[in-house]
Amino acid sequence: MNTTSILIVGVGGQGTLLSSRILGKLAEYSGYDVKVSEVHGMAQRGGSVVTYVRMGEEVASPIIEEGGADYMLSFEKLEALRYVNLMKKNGKMVVNQQRIDPMPVISGTAEYPQEIMNKLSSKIEVHEMDAVDIANEIGNIRVVNTIMIGKLAKIMGNSKEIWLKAIKECVPPKTVDINIEAFNRGYQD
Repeated sequence: MNTTSILIVGVGGQGTLLSSRILGKLAEYSGYDVKVSEVHGMAQRGGSVVTYVRMGEEVASPIIEEGGADYMLSFEKLEALRYVNLMKKNGKMVVNQQRIDPMPVISGTAEYPQEIMNKLSSKIEVHEMDAVDIANEIGNIRVVNTIMIGKLAKIMGNSKEIWLKAIKECVPPKTVDINIEAFNRGYQD
């Protein structure tokens, strides 16, 4: 296996860091070297959060350079647009349809970009989903990230059992069942 580079983007509180831990465990259980780097600004105030996960036989650096990401997991569509330049030409994105207005939009000094999904899909393969709607159906909005990881797992093609093992290891024990249900819903979507 060459190095696989995964970019996880969103805003504070969406579960990007838990997602990176799950991907790190997946790599560990698969016998790969893994490097994870968290880059975030005002995450606790709804600011942009970016995490790099790189796995392979030997990984020297966690940083993903421009044009280097194989996959992107984006919890908010504007964040996907913000970091699309880091994607390889044949990369694949899982993008949640959720819109979270950044502070300049809230304050009225900027407008939220239109046609984000069209702009993204003109550049790269995009798998769009409404993970918030699925989470509401399940009855727990906090599993949006696990739903999206399920979709990513299906696209990446790794063993489903290894993904489930990684989830069980990383989520709080009392939430294992609902996170497994969420993963399965994303995997089916």
